[in-house]
Amino acid sequence: MKRTFALLACTLFAACPWGPSAGAQEHGHHHHAAADSKPVEPPKVFLDKSPRVVAYQLKRLDNERLLLVPRETSDAKYIPVYTAILTRAGMSPQYREEAVEALAMLNQTAAVEVLLEALADVDTSDRQSRRTAGELSGLLLNQPTEQLQQHAEQLLAATESESDWLRRVGYAGLIVGGQADRAVGQAQRSRAALVDWLSAIRMVPAAEPRNAMRPKVVAQLDADSVDVRTAAIRALASIPADQDETFATIAPLVQQAELRAAAVSTALKVPLDQRDQAAAARLLATLVDYAEQTPAEDRTSDAFVDAMQLADQSMAAVTSEAAKAFRQRLRAVTVRVVRIKTVEEEMRYDTPYFAVEAGRPIQIILDNEDLMPHNLVLTKPGELKEVAQMGLAIGPAGGWQGKQYVPESDKVLQATSMVPAGAQQRLTFDAPDEPGEYPYVCTFPQHWQRMYGVMVVVEDLDAWLQNPVKPEDPIGSNRSFVQAWKVADLKDDLPDGLRGRTAEIGQRIFTEASCANCHKMHGQGGAVGPELTDVFKRWKGDSVAVLREILDPSHRIDPKYAMHVILTVDGRTLTGLVVAEDKDAVSLVENPEAKQPTVVPQDDIEEIVKTSKSMMPKALMDQYTQDEIFELLAYLQGATP
Repeated sequence: MKRTFALLACTLFAACPWGPSAGAQEHGHHHHAAADSKPVEPPKVFLDKSPRVVAYQLKRLDNERLLLVPRETSDAKYIPVYTAILTRAGMSPQYREEAVEALAMLNQTAAVEVLLEALADVDTSDRQSRRTAGELSGLLLNQPTEQLQQHAEQLLAATESESDWLRRVGYAGLIVGGQADRAVGQAQRSRAALVDWLSAIRMVPAAEPRNAMRPKVVAQLDADSVDVRTAAIRALASIPADQDETFATIAPLVQQAELRAAAVSTALKVPLDQRDQAAAARLLATLVDYAEQTPAEDRTSDAFVDAMQLADQSMAAVTSEAAKAFRQRLRAVTVRVVRIKTVEEEMRYDTPYFAVEAGRPIQIILDNEDLMPHNLVLTKPGELKEVAQMGLAIGPAGGWQGKQYVPESDKVLQATSMVPAGAQQRLTFDAPDEPGEYPYVCTFPQHWQRMYGVMVVVEDLDAWLQNPVKPEDPIGSNRSFVQAWKVADLKDDLPDGLRGRTAEIGQRIFTEASCANCHKMHGQGGAVGPELTDVFKRWKGDSVAVLREILDPSHRIDPKYAMHVILTVDGRTLTGLVVAEDKDAVSLVENPEAKQPTVVPQDDIEEIVKTSKSMMPKALMDQYTQDEIFELLAYLQGATP
């Protein structure tokens, strides 16, 4: 049965924010229409009816039509409209922020109260609704500290809510609002309250207040409740201070079956260079014993895989000879596993490289935690770019083993299928016999320039681990992480920071940061997104607003560039811009290189999903300095080389 969903926040990617009307400052009532269809007409909603009737009318509208309902802050009859926008799944942050401000004005209350009330009404029983609750929680916890302080009583009351999510938001709000001691005191009421408080620490946006909680969290590791101890272990994973001590404290807890999963998870999050070697060596022995004692039917579970990942990482803490002995014991009970995760909205893998021993069995697990589908294709050395380009030519019809975007070529060694959001796929194979650096890459169109890594094949894995050598970047990039930039980090230096910049430098960064793949400047570049030559004009010279579009591309989504995902009845996944749709077929432009749209018969469609995240990944500028970001902004402002 075919199902059609609108603007789902929890799936795949959505829209380029720099549409022709992206600078509109009213309500952002832009609408997307297929190339040969009529524009979406504003719905007729009778706001003078009872609240129940109005809510029923609004519930029947998809997000695009909901945003076309008239709304003003001058009349209380618009409260249901703003409430629906605030709590509806798939809304871009710009609309939620507008709704919070409007409801605060109409109800003559504060944003904190508006958001607490909204959270109380959100059902968190599924992934989509939890994402909505997470977005609302983020809005609340990023309110000014003084606002949270002023509403400490409401936050305290929230800690006693029937909703576990709201209880934890209440504790987190108290911590952010400078009422941490009060939160701790409230948590002493019961074991369940302690679990809520410990779980809330992970929700606190800034590191400093989380760090301040560390001594009190560590104290709960001795609690008489397994649930409390587990929550404390998981809370430590979100506290960046003293991670060397965290590892040393957590490692022995892996011996306790009831705490093992949490302890392994937290230990994996401690950077390798902050792990005490003696503790890691003892931990390795514990994990190998655990592997040998685990029944065969339990050795494919995520918890077991995580434990083996930690064991593998701990091999470097012992001598090469000892590591070989431990590894031989592990080989008798399980294949070596490398788990690779995708990073949400950043179009990259979390593992830039890993090493394997030549000719030995290996299993790669691809966990897709992003909002769009990805694959992992292992190639011969030096063939990443060519394989990606051949994959583009193959397209969604399928090539190697019938897999989408994977070419029939001897340059492809292994490949997953396109893995949907929230799904997992495993590849089990023997590593190549020839040592070398074997790239892996996502071959979905245009992803290869950011989404890749290297499998290093070596003769002696344990000897390599004693002195690991980072492989060369397979596409020749020499950039490394600078900072996870936020608008607040840079806005105070604007617009002065744009003066005296060099257009040639800005143009180079525009190309190097892959902006030119999707956008034109002065008529040159890609066409998947709108031309940016006059972006400052559209934003009326607001350099902060343009900066936000670069650093937070999903903040404002122009429906004109909304991306759709089509799931077909035979299991294919097609993603792109819908340019035409009628009762017989949907026409989809799948990628920037496509010369003609793909026509999909309606009878072949299982599901159509219109998404609410930008196709432009976050963190594009995290490998660039402040000066380089300002050079790019100056170039967008109108400087010409």
